[in-house]
Amino acid sequence: MNVVAIKTSVVEPGSGKTLVSFLDEHVPTMPEGSVLAVTSKIVSLFEGRVVKVGDREKYKLVQEEADAYIPADLNPYGIALTIKNNLLIPNAGIDESNAHGNYVLWPENAQKSANEIRCYLRERFRLEKVGAIITDSTTSPLKRGTLGVAIAHSGFVALKNYIGQPDIFGRPLNVTQANLRDALAAAVVAVMGEGNEQTPLAVIEDVPFIEFQTYDPTAEELQELRIAMDEDLYAPLLKNAPWETGEGGVR
Repeated sequence: MNVVAIKTSVVEPGSGKTLVSFLDEHVPTMPEGSVLAVTSKIVSLFEGRVVKVGDREKYKLVQEEADAYIPADLNPYGIALTIKNNLLIPNAGIDESNAHGNYVLWPENAQKSANEIRCYLRERFRLEKVGAIITDSTTSPLKRGTLGVAIAHSGFVALKNYIGQPDIFGRPLNVTQANLRDALAAAVVAVMGEGNEQTPLAVIEDVPFIEFQTYDPTAEELQELRIAMDEDLYAPLLKNAPWETGEGGVR
């Protein structure tokens, strides 16, 4: 696998540009069988999903955007642990870094945006096998540091199912499924960086383990990526956490 990060111009909210014109400017080529990664912040900036710092109280925004949240005063960092779109993420994905005095919210509909990016790439470069992922960063329990995660994908099979297949000693695998979209996101965010690298795009090439699709993910395929809290390995922790209900971005 080869990941090439793309340095871009600085994106400011209200620039008058569109995501398509931004991609036209900074993505000169895409080979067959490749995936374009786009940070969620870039998508949100072009959607105008920003709130000026000082215009709103951040914690209130978190409550409005989250599906569920644990109050921020219950951890030593003053950060709310939230569930949004079935993903555990700090502060409902709201970010102030590289935002020039703004709170940047998550994209309005990340899956729709991923589908549109894939369609754009397919038509512009006349590709049959091409994918798109929208990335963000999150944290892992009991480990320091952030890692990349995909909040949407399009153009490839996200889960590789090993259930029923034998391991190298012939023992059948009972629960193993590889989450390929998050594996790609983790690799690509490591290359794009988390600071002032100014590389919010990356092209992923030579991915023989990816099965490309010529259509957007179906509702059934997207549902397969989710797991109910009752069925989760971490259910004893999740179900007993002091969750409060958020507004889920409803306006």
